[in-house]
Amino acid sequence: AAPRPAHGCGSGALLGRFGVLLQALLALCAFSTLMLKRFKEPKAERRPWRIWFYDTSKQAIGALFIHFANVFLSDLTEEDPCSLYLINFILDATLGMLLIWLGVKVVSWIVQHKNYTYLVFGEYGDPPQAAAWIGQCILYLLIMVFEKTVISLVLLIPGWTKLQQILLGYIPNPQLELVLVMFVVPFIVNAIMFWVVDSLIMRKYKQKDTLDINGSIETPRARRTEESQVLLSPDMDFDQSESDQDISGLHGTSQKMKQPSYQVVI
Repeated sequence: AAPRPAHGCGSGALLGRFGVLLQALLALCAFSTLMLKRFKEPKAERRPWRIWFYDTSKQAIGALFIHFANVFLSDLTEEDPCSLYLINFILDATLGMLLIWLGVKVVSWIVQHKNYTYLVFGEYGDPPQAAAWIGQCILYLLIMVFEKTVISLVLLIPGWTKLQQILLGYIPNPQLELVLVMFVVPFIVNAIMFWVVDSLIMRKYKQKDTLDINGSIETPRARRTEESQVLLSPDMDFDQSESDQDISGLHGTSQKMKQPSYQVVI
């Protein structure tokens, strides 16, 4: 590796043994937040493990792409790679998050307008189809490529060099700098990003409507209200005409029983 500059870590530090160890620890801790999110979901709406894997694996592929793209871009120049990686990461977590949200909304509108059911994020069919998951992974990866391209163009704007010089220059220890850049800050920001993006691309069980026999849209709340009214209403399954006949027959019998009897005396 090249000698460490006056400020920041040296070239190749991000791909060194200590840097790779921090990246593996970051991946383990960051994706554990997605597992925590699943257990925080209500039991009635909690995703099966297969659906959860399909949802979170899209984020895993996108996050790995962004991470290695940032590592590659940070080692392209002779500037401090740690501060350059941190700048890339901060832009991904701010402007990039907005671009991801916009991309998911635009792609979701297009696939719903074209009636591509299996390309709607979170919809995999019943039973879940791997082909739908692959198609959604490709769409999400294209969104991440778009996001990283825009962020790279933003970095071409002059003025970022001064920020790089003061961002981590006060930290004398390069390993401490790596811990902050590759683990502490990414873990906090990634946990928030994963939670938000997972809510964007998962199936919206609470808002999903059901189609009844007549073709009208019925929400789960309306269906529960209707069922409760039926349960609370009196039983009207018997035939009204038969009940009326039975009642009239009972009245006739009672009247016959009340009629006086006469005896014929000779």
